Amino acid sequence: MILSRYNLKNISAQDIETPAESVFDLPEKVLQFGTGVLLRGLPDYFIDKANRRGVFNGRVVVVKSTDSDSSAFDKQDGLYTLCVRGLEGGKKIEENIINSSISRVLSAKDEWSEILQCAHNPNMQIIISNTTEVGIQLVQDDIHRLPPVSFPGKLLAFLLERYKAFDGSRQSGMVIVPTELIPDNGKKLESIVLELAHLNGLDDNFIQWLENCNYFCSSLVDRIVPGKPDAATREQLEKQFGYKDELLTMSEVYRLWAIEGGEHIKSVLTFASVDEGVVIAPDINLFRELKLRMLNGTHTLSCGLAYLGGFGTVKQAMDDAGMQTFISQLMLNEIATGIPYNVEHGVSQTFGNKVLDRFANPNIEHHWINITMQYTSKMKMRNVPVILTYAERIKTVPENIALGFAAYLLFLKPVNKKQDKFYGEWQGKEYLIQDDFAAYFFEKWSKLKPAQLADEVLADTSLWGADLSAIPGFAQAVKDNMASLLEAGVAKTIQTHQTKKVLA
Repeated sequence: MILSRYNLKNISAQDIETPAESVFDLPEKVLQFGTGVLLRGLPDYFIDKANRRGVFNGRVVVVKSTDSDSSAFDKQDGLYTLCVRGLEGGKKIEENIINSSISRVLSAKDEWSEILQCAHNPNMQIIISNTTEVGIQLVQDDIHRLPPVSFPGKLLAFLLERYKAFDGSRQSGMVIVPTELIPDNGKKLESIVLELAHLNGLDDNFIQWLENCNYFCSSLVDRIVPGKPDAATREQLEKQFGYKDELLTMSEVYRLWAIEGGEHIKSVLTFASVDEGVVIAPDINLFRELKLRMLNGTHTLSCGLAYLGGFGTVKQAMDDAGMQTFISQLMLNEIATGIPYNVEHGVSQTFGNKVLDRFANPNIEHHWINITMQYTSKMKMRNVPVILTYAERIKTVPENIALGFAAYLLFLKPVNKKQDKFYGEWQGKEYLIQDDFAAYFFEKWSKLKPAQLADEVLADTSLWGADLSAIPGFAQAVKDNMASLLEAGVAKTIQTHQTKKVLA
């Protein structure tokens, strides 16, 4: 049996949420650029949840810009199963939901006229996008093409059609929420769309409507949605559910969609009221800082140490008492204290504990070696501001950060170069260093002993934008940790490190 609207009545599994037949009669309220799993696992998840509770009462028209096959959506009437797996408050969570938020999928290449027709729908209120970061860029685009080449071009063409359909009425303006992972994505998209409007010589009255009646909201999304499970898991789930689903999607429990906006945005995005994972606020920088520093920053300061310690995945490290303690103390005691933003202690601790649940999720396979990619750039962006702020506020050395930084320097010790690629080696095992500064470290390590290298790298203001060696005690702590890691290894260093903290 294939998942479809007709077959819903034949699904007898008790552990799955199925939609009511009435959902198929709801009006289309959302135009969504992108068919990817993040959209299906986050915005579409919230919309579906709200529809079940009789709150939003609207469905999604999806615009497919690539040549990817959308026949599964057609065969399954837009339905797909979302399997939510993970930990929440340390408790195991398993949810299976047949999502019915998507009404249809239209191809920009072959069905552009039908997409433009959606602009004539008075119920259409919202535009969502996830076209990857490359999608939000200015391209010299003719918006009268069928269709325009770029995502901003397609969006502008749709808004122009909307303007014409409703004679430029104020009420016909749209709420536009990009979810691409770039800072101020809404502001950036708005500036590109306005510039395209001028480049295409569009009417001044339209441009005024574009600026004054439409709302481009910056947003931040955070949820790991791996998508399709492996073949064995998929087979087991389909047997459990009693039907086949080509769009079966896995997701972690944690979810966040922080959207910049005020009361008008709340009045349109009513689905926000059904889940605490949707936050609408005038300023979402707090959420960006928490994610960047506590989740991403902890990854960055842990990845070298964990990899050199022989842990393949984040979950494996969380299963080890020493690494788990290191990661927790690093995040909750030091990074939380050094966030260069005014964050209440309770807020950072609540967020941090949720992150620890995510790290310990047995259903997510996150490899440390992948987290080491562009290690130096990540360290500068995510952690250097934290190190400087911590030193200024606390006036002591952040010991866990110093250990994480020492492991970073040791991981970035290229011992071999093959065809412009650099390789490190630890305990006889070779690994690829994927960092734009690998050549820099190759040169440094070829000339300097570990302590000298630490002093030079920490003092390199061209690398960090600050002299980290000037922080009292930090350079010495990094050097001591490097010596311990080289002599005693990771496990012993962590054990000694934590014993010292207890005695202190």
